[in-house]
Amino acid sequence: MKRLRSFVSITLLGGFMVILPIAIFIWLVEWLLGAVRDLIQPLSHWLVEQTAFTNYAADVLGVLLLLSGCFVIGLFIKTNVGGWLHDVMDEWLTRLAPGYKTIREVVSQLLGGEGNTSLLKGDVCRAYIMGRAAGVSVTAIITAKHANGDVTVYAPTAPIPTSGFVYHLSSDCVDLLPHVSVEAAMRTVIACGSGSHIISEIPPNR
Repeated sequence: MKRLRSFVSITLLGGFMVILPIAIFIWLVEWLLGAVRDLIQPLSHWLVEQTAFTNYAADVLGVLLLLSGCFVIGLFIKTNVGGWLHDVMDEWLTRLAPGYKTIREVVSQLLGGEGNTSLLKGDVCRAYIMGRAAGVSVTAIITAKHANGDVTVYAPTAPIPTSGFVYHLSSDCVDLLPHVSVEAAMRTVIACGSGSHIISEIPPNR
């Protein structure tokens, strides 16, 4: 009887783990489509009233206009003035809405962007946060090096690497991993450790 209960529970859990990501993905797609539909609805109604477009054609045209607007904004922020305005607005939103920075970086990671650019400029390392003798190490990014030889590292937490912990360590508690890119290290964090053989198999350059 115990074996049967174990088999049923494990099988149900396995099915749940397969279905849950799919359900979350479908929910996100439906939410995104609903948000886009609500955004373009006033324009669609105006097009239907003022032109001979059907509701479907008006929705398609509204989406195209929205994408065109995103493209124009993307072109504008590539200019000096646009880049400056974007930085000012970014700084203003970060001050007024503390969660904005985290959301921006998560979206950037999901879309393959640069995310936290300060982290991308750092070096990947294995940080022995409890001392080398304890044998406990974490994947981390060196964010600062100090005159006395100490380093400051950022250890991201899974599955969202934009949250984590900052440690100030002596240099002997850090093993540099020069052949591991920040992007590759972040992927292992997002995957909750999957693929971390790239961290352990490459000999550290101390």
